[in-house]
Amino acid sequence: MNKKQKRSSVSKSQERTAYVFISPFYLLFIAFSLIPIIFSFVLALSKWDGIGNFQYIGFENFSRMLQDMNFWRSIWNTLIIWVMSTVPQLVFALGLAYITNLKIIKHKSFYKIAYFLPYITSVVAVALIFSSLFGTDYGLINAFLKLIHLEPKGWMNDPMLVRVVLSLMVMWRFTGYNMVIYLAGLQKIPLDLYEASTIDGASTFQTFRHIIVPLMKPIIFFTVIMSTIGGLQIFTEPQVLLGTNSSPEGGGMTLVLYLYNQAFLKRNFGYGAALSWGLVVLIGFFSALNAIVINGRKKKELE
Repeated sequence: MNKKQKRSSVSKSQERTAYVFISPFYLLFIAFSLIPIIFSFVLALSKWDGIGNFQYIGFENFSRMLQDMNFWRSIWNTLIIWVMSTVPQLVFALGLAYITNLKIIKHKSFYKIAYFLPYITSVVAVALIFSSLFGTDYGLINAFLKLIHLEPKGWMNDPMLVRVVLSLMVMWRFTGYNMVIYLAGLQKIPLDLYEASTIDGASTFQTFRHIIVPLMKPIIFFTVIMSTIGGLQIFTEPQVLLGTNSSPEGGGMTLVLYLYNQAFLKRNFGYGAALSWGLVVLIGFFSALNAIVINGRKKKELE
C-alpha cells in the first residue's frame, strides 16, 4: 500500500470517527423531533381517540378548525395577551438593564439575581400569588379598592380583566429574563462611546436613543422573536390560574390551552394535531412579520 492509499484510509477512518461522535445528536433529533413532527402531521389527517385505530379523514380537521369559532376566539385571546405582555415587558426590561448598567448603581449582582428570580420561580407559586392578589371576593387588590371607596372588580369574571391579569403574570415572570439578556449586551458596548457622547454634550436620553438602541438592535431582534414565539404559546399561566374555569368567551382560553383541552381532555388527538399546525403557521407569520419590519427599518437607516 502506497502513501496516498494510507492517507486516504486514515482520512476515511477519521471521518467515520467524526460521524460516530456526532451521531448521538442526529439520532436524538430524529427520535424526539423529526419523527414526532411527521407523526403529528399524519395525526392531523386522521381521527383518533388515543386507543382505537386510526381513521384517515384527509383535511377534515383543518376544515373544521377554520370553521371553529372557539379556535378564532382562542387566537384572539392569545394575541391580546401577547401584545399586552410582550411590548411593556421588553420596554421595562431594556430600561431596567440600562439603569442597572449605570456606574452609580452598586451591587449589580444582587439586582440581576432579584430580577431573574421570578423566571425560575414555580408557576404554581406565581399563580397562587396572583390569585390571592386578584381574587374577586378576598383578593388584596379588591380589598384596597374598597379601602379607598372604589368598586371592586371581577378580575376572574370579566374577559378583558382576565387578559390583564394573565398579561401581568407573564410580564412579572419574563421581564427579568429579558433584562439579563439586555444587560449582557449593554456590557459589551465600548465605554469609549459613552465617554464620547458625554464630551459632545449628549444627554442620557440622547445617548440611550442614538448609541445604545442602534447597537442593541440584534439583541432586541432576538428578544422580540423569542418573546413572540413564547407569547403565542402561553399555556401554563391560564391553565394553572384559571383551571377548568377558562373558556374562549371568558378571555383566558389561549390557543395552546384550547389545543390541550381538545387533545387530552376530549381525546380528539387528530383535531388537536391540526390545531398545533395552525399554531405553527401563526408563529411563523408573526416571526416573519417582525423580521420584515426590523429589516425594513434597517434599510431606511442605511439609505
